[in-house]
Amino acid sequence: MKRKNSVVSKVGMIIFILITLFILWQLYGIYKLHYYNGFTKAELNQGITKFTRDRDVRYSAADSYKIESEEYNDAMFFKQIEVKPNTPYRIRAMVKTENIVREEEKSNGGAQICIVDTLECSESITGTNDWQDMEFIFNSKNRETIDIGFRLGGNKANVKGTAWFSDFILEEGYREDNSKWNMVCFIFRNLDVEVDINGQNERLKLSISNSDIYNIKDTTERFQQSCRVLSQNKMSINRLDIFEINDPITSISYSEEFGYYINPMDVKEQIKPYLLEEEYDHIFVVVKLGDVERDIEIPVRDWIGLGGMDFYDIGFSNIRLPNDKNNYIYTYSPNINQFPEEVMLHEFLHSLERIMIEYEYDVPALHDNVEYGYEEERIIGLKNWYEVYMSKGIMDYSKNEYIGLDPVVYTLKPVHRSDFEYSIKKEFNSEPESFIEEISQVFSIIRNVLTGQPI
Repeated sequence: MKRKNSVVSKVGMIIFILITLFILWQLYGIYKLHYYNGFTKAELNQGITKFTRDRDVRYSAADSYKIESEEYNDAMFFKQIEVKPNTPYRIRAMVKTENIVREEEKSNGGAQICIVDTLECSESITGTNDWQDMEFIFNSKNRETIDIGFRLGGNKANVKGTAWFSDFILEEGYREDNSKWNMVCFIFRNLDVEVDINGQNERLKLSISNSDIYNIKDTTERFQQSCRVLSQNKMSINRLDIFEINDPITSISYSEEFGYYINPMDVKEQIKPYLLEEEYDHIFVVVKLGDVERDIEIPVRDWIGLGGMDFYDIGFSNIRLPNDKNNYIYTYSPNINQFPEEVMLHEFLHSLERIMIEYEYDVPALHDNVEYGYEEERIIGLKNWYEVYMSKGIMDYSKNEYIGLDPVVYTLKPVHRSDFEYSIKKEFNSEPESFIEEISQVFSIIRNVLTGQPI
């Protein structure tokens, strides 16, 4: 009788072990498919996107992070990291894509790396591409924590398709604390775009004259000098390269506030090769949007310069040439215009104003000159206002102190790859390195679920 009970007991134990192993195997399978190692999932339109860990499509030993949207959506995995304020960081990942399509052609949506709830992001990948290295460089600014997203979509940009992310690397760089800026000015000699005029689509072609180009080149030299002089040597332009581009601009953007203007995405492919060759801190794009003699005028909303934009964190400004060739706005004349660089300076200052706001510094609005007693003057325009603005020499009688651009802003230039020549690798997303570690992770998840802890 005892022998029979012993046999039954052993059989029962074997069955229990097999059931336990089966359950563990199922849990292990669920873990491999759905455990995201501290990442949080997010999507704009709930229930459209599928998030998984893919064991079949992967770059290395670790399962990849797969985002799949059959309909247009904005979705991501994201994780919070701790950062040092005002420090360059670079995050890299291997990315593979399949049939990624943007809902709007001009958007920057696609497979990308981003900082959640900001406009800061890497370049996006669309279409079908094999594994490639993607990098995103950024400045932490005044932040101590940042949510890093690996995204299929973009800020106000929906896409569909599939993206796989793998092999994440986080690096901390070194920021050069100097106030010497490198800038570039792209003069687009030709424009060939379709615009809406009084409800009719019209194809307009415009070209810049040689005299326009001469005046702009002379203006850029004056702009360089004025930055140093008006800031009272708090900043300088180390170099300002000028490139004439013959290929026409064939895409133009529109907004209710500004009318037609040049968005960075309109000229991205034409200027990108130059930006890969050199590291610039600000970009000017010079265009012509009208011609009085030919009776051509692309509708704009009363702007001659447009700033405050950025191209992957590099300040980006439009400089519009006048429709009338006899206009002296960019021509130096002792009796008519002694400050032809005013438009370039004004738009650059809009970028500095934006940077100050991003770093949460108090700064008077660039357009508040009248409020502080500075009116536009004949021949020199608002030159006196720009000088006190750039040198922090505006007297605020309500506070009995001088205000303006804090000199620190001149050192807050965009992050570049050269900032990572001696980078430090930081912990970001360590994966379990063995089956035993993975099983241990499974038990850890079960324990956290039973005790109500986050997984």
